[in-house]
Amino acid sequence: MTELQNAAKAAATRPRIQPAEEGDDRPLSVSARLGRLQFHQSGKFRVLQLADIQDGPKVSKDTVKLIEASLDATRPDIVIFTGNQIAGYDPAYAQTTRKRRWSAAAGISSKTASSKSSEASERFEAALERTCASVRATVEQLVRPLADRGIPWAVTFGNHDFQCGLSNAEIESICREFPGCVNPEPTGGESGLGGANSVGSMDSAEDAGFVQLRAESYLPNQRVFACEPGTFALPVADVDHTMSVLGLVLLDSGDYARSGGYGSPSAEALRFLAEVPKAMRAQSQEIGRSQEPAVPCMVFQHFPVQQYYQLLKPAAANAARAIEGYRNFAGKHYVLDEEKTLPGSYLGEGVSCPDADSGEFAILEQHDYFAISAGHDHRNAFVGTVPVSREMASADAQTAASPGKVGGLMMIASPTSGFGSYGPVPQKRAARLIEFDIRHPYEPRTQLLEYGELVGKPSAGKAYAYGMTSESKPESEGVDLLHRPTWWSKLLTWLRKK
Repeated sequence: MTELQNAAKAAATRPRIQPAEEGDDRPLSVSARLGRLQFHQSGKFRVLQLADIQDGPKVSKDTVKLIEASLDATRPDIVIFTGNQIAGYDPAYAQTTRKRRWSAAAGISSKTASSKSSEASERFEAALERTCASVRATVEQLVRPLADRGIPWAVTFGNHDFQCGLSNAEIESICREFPGCVNPEPTGGESGLGGANSVGSMDSAEDAGFVQLRAESYLPNQRVFACEPGTFALPVADVDHTMSVLGLVLLDSGDYARSGGYGSPSAEALRFLAEVPKAMRAQSQEIGRSQEPAVPCMVFQHFPVQQYYQLLKPAAANAARAIEGYRNFAGKHYVLDEEKTLPGSYLGEGVSCPDADSGEFAILEQHDYFAISAGHDHRNAFVGTVPVSREMASADAQTAASPGKVGGLMMIASPTSGFGSYGPVPQKRAARLIEFDIRHPYEPRTQLLEYGELVGKPSAGKAYAYGMTSESKPESEGVDLLHRPTWWSKLLTWLRKK
């Protein structure tokens, strides 16, 4: 089932989008005009998600065109990049790249690493400077359209950003050099290890770990709850700015596990995830009247959790559109469960989740989360709801800003927004709009903004798509999917089938 085949049915779940008015030089983001994330007088609040752009220092022109067209069509309050903005394996980073966080950079041999040669050290430092310049060039190209339109933006990280040779903290610091970035500054502790504005016990607003954003973020009146690079939370106020209606939580979902497969969020990040909804309510009580114990939140991250498989159902290997699962789910084939997913959803590859269950889903179930949105799987685009075993803390169903009992957790998978790596056909590469309505803020509507619909025919030949075979590669961690198949690999695949 494709979005094209279900366009009529899917239309009912899509927010309406309008082009920007010509001659209006105010920030395109209504929240930027207000100086804080806040519902509009129209009762709407919009987030634009950009997933897996994954490009080098020379970003594809088609990627930039998609970003520009999406911004103009939707006028989002904030843009969220959900990881793998940087293709850390790009040849530009050849001297500093590392496949795993715990491995040495490519430019450091074992002999060099043990050498005290100042010359070798200086060469590597020079290579790191070039890497910083290349990462800065990528970020500049990605966020220039946002800066031109006055739209704030936030980033978290994936499994390829760090492979350029810089830590997530260093990449985040580069991001903060550009206007509109709302990622908070570290204020203490060891960067990247949970010491930056750690939420702590969160018993009150005073020790909740929130900070005020810089003026350059376009949101000088916005508070942010900080944990570690790529992990923080942003409360969104109601129309009158009297209370926080919901929270946007960005989570660094990890990169790789030493035992194999993908990694998980840090223990500190998971603790933050569990505690920040109540901390937001404590902060909200300073400006409003709400007596509810927590602010319902939506989390944005790179990796999908294992429970995304609950939106799929087993199928025969030769069934139409059947896809084999990944690693722990290998050997079984799946299709989307149409009773749980929205019309227009599609499954193009196995859900590539970590092997270990970190307990994140249990936190989302028990701590006032109503939705999760992830990227990572470039060929997947689906939205569905799975049942949860709790009642939201915000149980006053009489107010417009309370959902009362929530019947499930919305789970969103978004395809790549870039043209620098594998994915669906170029016309289907997309940004995702998520629109909240103050009348039912915990039931957002969402729409894919596909390149073919917004822009037209791609101009570059860099993007490529190829058939995902039904054969699973359980020992793989997805890296080989990032490169165009060679004639030799195609021949080997053909011979194996003989």
